[in-house]
Amino acid sequence: MNADNKIEMLEVYDENGNVLYLEDRKIIHQKGLLHKEVHVYFITPEREIILQRRAKDKDTYPGLLDATVGGHVEAGDTYEDAAIKESLEETGLVLIGQDLIPFGFVNGLTEDLLTGNKNNSLRSQYLYLFKGQVSDLKVEAGKADGFEKMQISEFLKIAGEQTGIFVASMHQQKFIDLFTKGVLKLDISKI
Repeated sequence: MNADNKIEMLEVYDENGNVLYLEDRKIIHQKGLLHKEVHVYFITPEREIILQRRAKDKDTYPGLLDATVGGHVEAGDTYEDAAIKESLEETGLVLIGQDLIPFGFVNGLTEDLLTGNKNNSLRSQYLYLFKGQVSDLKVEAGKADGFEKMQISEFLKIAGEQTGIFVASMHQQKFIDLFTKGVLKLDISKI
């Protein structure tokens, strides 16, 4: 159930991206069913990344650092719809489609060893050039404990070392490769 005590129903997909049926988010994570997610990474002109510290009572990866914004793609929404909606909910910022820089998809299964829940997702990745201060971001009550920033190069180094500071998907080599290709070669001055 979400914060409003409502069951959150999400679409379950087959390996070809076809919708199979709707299922409760809790069941999806217990069974590791394939679903769609979105991540938005806020980067600064100083080549820093802003990460969200997950709340300590989250059902997956409690207390770990995650994408600035992340969430499930609700039934009938596009990845872009979800990125815009989640950005507002999790940071208080109103973004439009042109603000988002897509840099690829990551799919795969990770397991949270602490809770036993599994995340099996088709995840679209976006960047957003953030020119404000971390203190400008509104923390979503009950979902996160705040935001932290670090140099992108340090982020990639730590993620590659399998330290357990980040959610499991950020330690996967396919994510690191995609992020490196999509971000390190990006000319931020032209955004």
